[in-house]
Amino acid sequence: MGTVFRKTVTRPMPAGAELFTKNGETKVRWKVKGKTKTARTTTGRDGTLRIVEETGTFLAKYRDGEGIVREVPTGARTRDGALTILRDLETHAEKVRCRILTPTESNVADAQRRPIADHFAAYRDHQIAKGLSKVRIANTQRRLAALANECGFGRLSDLDANSFERWLAVRTAAGMSPGNRNEYRQELVGFGNWCVKSRRILSNPFVHVPKADAKANPSRQRRSMTEAELRQLLFVASRRPLAEYGRLSVAADPVDGEGPAKRSNWTYAPLTAGDLDAACERARDRLRNNPAFVAELERRGRERALIYKALVLTGLRKGELASLTVGQLDLDASPALLVLDAASEKNREGSTLPIRADLAADLREWLQDKAAVRQDAARNAPTIRIDSQDGKPEKRNATQLRGRQGVVCQGWSTLPPTEPLFQVPTGLIRILDRDLQAAGIPKRDDRGRTLDVHALRHSFGTLLSKGGVAPRTAQAAMRHSSIDLTMNTYTDPRLLDVHAAVDALPDLPLNAGMPQQCERKTGTYDDNSVAPNVAPTSGNRGLLGSIADQVRKDGNNAKGSTGDDVNRFAVTTKKPLSSADNGWREVERKGVEPSTSALRTQRSPN
Repeated sequence: MGTVFRKTVTRPMPAGAELFTKNGETKVRWKVKGKTKTARTTTGRDGTLRIVEETGTFLAKYRDGEGIVREVPTGARTRDGALTILRDLETHAEKVRCRILTPTESNVADAQRRPIADHFAAYRDHQIAKGLSKVRIANTQRRLAALANECGFGRLSDLDANSFERWLAVRTAAGMSPGNRNEYRQELVGFGNWCVKSRRILSNPFVHVPKADAKANPSRQRRSMTEAELRQLLFVASRRPLAEYGRLSVAADPVDGEGPAKRSNWTYAPLTAGDLDAACERARDRLRNNPAFVAELERRGRERALIYKALVLTGLRKGELASLTVGQLDLDASPALLVLDAASEKNREGSTLPIRADLAADLREWLQDKAAVRQDAARNAPTIRIDSQDGKPEKRNATQLRGRQGVVCQGWSTLPPTEPLFQVPTGLIRILDRDLQAAGIPKRDDRGRTLDVHALRHSFGTLLSKGGVAPRTAQAAMRHSSIDLTMNTYTDPRLLDVHAAVDALPDLPLNAGMPQQCERKTGTYDDNSVAPNVAPTSGNRGLLGSIADQVRKDGNNAKGSTGDDVNRFAVTTKKPLSSADNGWREVERKGVEPSTSALRTQRSPN
């Protein structure tokens, strides 16, 4: 027979608590929202004074179907409510002992009573064990928590496909994109599949919820950039950080009736591609007393342009580029290579990608400049006097001191392998928008397609196709599992040279007449046709005209056969052709050589 009870727990002394003694026992009193509460005291393991309290809800203690004594929280604040839950638990245990319920059904029933937040936490541990990225796990937990809150999923027994479909309908009316709705569906289906595998539910209620057609009404359609736009973007990106400090001040238009504009209404003129060089000169003049800051701005612009170039020429995603370190580059190889870790790649496989020669040269120069800046900073670091191991004072700069403390120091000309290749800003999309505006490149085209950071990967795929790269090779360069994704999603048909492809078709004049060299009425040409090379020759069953050596060695041909076809001489009667003439038909009937559209053969009535 089970029992219900309140569990005794200890916790730290509350703030403002007052000790007093009653009946020889030390107690404590304190106030919570104007009400006075009292409790017994005890000494904790660390020697501090703690208060002793009972839990607000009852626990149930019983023996389950396998004979194991268990203590489970009931969540009831009254004894009668806790006894009702205890009777349900004992009834369930009795069904398991009598084999009315299987162990799987018993586990499902136990899981139904637990809060869904506990299952979300266990699912997070499962994702961590799978090696998923922190961003992916955080996104999953955020979406699941939002669905549980808005759909009313408090426990596993509350999981319902109808509630989720109503939520999808409301979100669709609010303007949520099909792709975003599919992401929420994917998270919920994945959680349901895990619950089935871990024997928490018997079936996944969300597996039959239909997907939204993301191609029918995509919220974001990206376009690829042209070569001229890419050159313009790199030009602006390399100069804009410095040019921002050389912008001209302009007064806003005065409001009617208020006179000239106030000084507080003045603003800076927008940058344009034609004004960048002049703005850079004004910035250098304004910052002439701070040459170090000018050099930093120039390096920032160069890094930004190099980030764009690397994204376009490698097809890397923003997160993948941000994860690259110096140790993942092999610029001395032929060709230069970069090694992408599996944890940083979207498909979690890891890849080795080639780097084009001009990009490798830019990266090599960038790393050399970066090492030189690090060297100058270390040389100019303040000198710190410390005591050496032998007790004599010595001077060391900050870099040497860090090396003594155990940080790896690679010398003046070498960067540590863990040094990030680029400092990719988190707000790169906003920076790209400003660069596009300064370059005069429209953010959205006439079809409503936009440019963002991931559009640079689209440009990579389009430029591969435009350059004549084979589709299978382009798929490997893009690291796609489907060639349809490479050719249809990441290739912009507007930038492909369809006009040149049409020009490559043969000329077909309307008034040219019949070709001069025509072989009687058969419609085949002499030496320029494919037919003489694949059609059967006369008097040689099963032989092709392209096998000249075998025809010459044939015994019948050596005795004077000219090799002419059957239509060379006039036919005055309708006698059946000899077996030597139509022997190829017998070959076809025997199934040795399949019939083709160029051969007149007997076809099956089916």
